[in-house]
Amino acid sequence: MSVSSSVKVRRIILSLAGHYGEIAWWPGDTDEVMIGAILTQQTRWENVERALLQLQWKGLTSMHSLHSAKKQDIEDAIRCTGFFRIKAQRLHSLATHVMESYGSVDEMRQFPTGTLRDGLLRVKGIGEETADCILCFGFQRTSFVIDAYTERIVRCAGVQEKRTELKPLFEQILPVDQKFYRQTHAHMVEYAKEYCGKKRCSECILVNLNG
Repeated sequence: MSVSSSVKVRRIILSLAGHYGEIAWWPGDTDEVMIGAILTQQTRWENVERALLQLQWKGLTSMHSLHSAKKQDIEDAIRCTGFFRIKAQRLHSLATHVMESYGSVDEMRQFPTGTLRDGLLRVKGIGEETADCILCFGFQRTSFVIDAYTERIVRCAGVQEKRTELKPLFEQILPVDQKFYRQTHAHMVEYAKEYCGKKRCSECILVNLNG
């Protein structure tokens, strides 16, 4: 009899937690996480860190400052992340959404997760992965992030559900504890970078879950 997807996902979560333990991942305040979630699209984190430093020098590290900033100033600061014109527009769109819909990031905290997520998904350039990153790491909400790393790992472990079905699958299994959400996502990313990205398939501790 084949092992169910829910059992496999539970085994993945526990295996990676045992492999890595607690790790520090994605530091920063809410505004910085929101900015980083846009900048990290299609680039390495090292480039995001450089761009964040450039934004800091220009005083553009908040939704309030980005909302009133000149487009050229944003573009110049984030050029190192690639697709900088598109990302500058997305940052401005996000900042406009925050300021015009809520008035401030602090006011956003008063709203339920579902409302925040629906609003973020209406911002051009923000998909489910980016929205969930903002919610999970910026607002400390139990909204699990499904990215390409996570999808690759679960496929290797024999989980065949569609990508849209993975988020509810994980959220049914994870305890309703924000720390578990953050740590599990961090484990997924670190494991995929360490093993999948380097094609260390013969050393993978997860492939045998496909039983």
